[in-house]
Amino acid sequence: MKCSKALKTTLLAILVLDLVAVSHGRLRYSFYNGRCGQHNVEAIIQSIVKNSFTTNPKIVAGLLRLQFHDCAVNGCDASILLDGPDSEKTANPNLSVFGYDLIDQIKVVLEAVCPGVVSCSDIIIAATRDATVLAGLPPFQVQMGRRDSLVSLASNVNLPSPDISVSNAIQFFGSKGLNPFDMVLLLGAHTVGVCHCSVINDRLYNYMGTSKPDPSMNPSYMNVLQNHYCPTGQADNNYVYLDDPSSALSIDNNYYKQLMNNKGILPIDQALTLDGSTRWMVDLLANATDFPSLFTQALVKLGRVEVLTGRRGQIRRNCRRIN
Repeated sequence: MKCSKALKTTLLAILVLDLVAVSHGRLRYSFYNGRCGQHNVEAIIQSIVKNSFTTNPKIVAGLLRLQFHDCAVNGCDASILLDGPDSEKTANPNLSVFGYDLIDQIKVVLEAVCPGVVSCSDIIIAATRDATVLAGLPPFQVQMGRRDSLVSLASNVNLPSPDISVSNAIQFFGSKGLNPFDMVLLLGAHTVGVCHCSVINDRLYNYMGTSKPDPSMNPSYMNVLQNHYCPTGQADNNYVYLDDPSSALSIDNNYYKQLMNNKGILPIDQALTLDGSTRWMVDLLANATDFPSLFTQALVKLGRVEVLTGRRGQIRRNCRRIN
């Protein structure tokens, strides 16, 4: 699909309207005002996240992944935080998720000043918001009022794999009420992501059983990956940034520029430029000056997926177990 500049502008305007046209349910801004005495719940969360970011900027990627892996499985209900032999944490896609300790730290502080008030699911959303702002997004508000799930099962985890097709990815995101433009925006979180060499070794050395590299990848970039990041015979635990290392700790549109230059790391990343239904979106975002604000809107929309409100669920006093 080829689009003129005018058509792209029109389509972008329509998609932006769709980003914000979503039911708020019982979520609302300033939900915790007056619910914790004189304490400002969101300021407490922000302060703890800022301290964590100062010593470990990679927490941004951790929290983005934590939020997605929670919200994409039965909604944003903090089910991923529950411990247990068969909980979501034990599912293979979640074994490399991190950020749990930071959520625990925030929860302990909030329980000390207003016990049983702030949900773990709201903490995930607010902490991710605060971390992404520190990584370059403009300040933005999120609505609160989520409650926490009582159930967490590894068997419920059916997250898209790195080599999912674009059509299947669109179908998955659509099942969560997210459109293709939301999907392409949210995959922009890979701008601060990394992956282990084991995930992409087939692309580097044995694409589709050919014993050759993936021909869709930029040859010079392929050479860098093979010789400096993922040399054959070395540990699969070596990792590579999903964006240019020079901007790998900042949320920006450089990820899309990389894709347009055939430097996508994960198969699904590069597939976005090979599929006509999404290539124009990647092209648009690679040249967009307002990517940060668009990304925040998609992140907010993700945070509203299948939330528990009212009397459903509970407010966990410990994020790792039900009350």
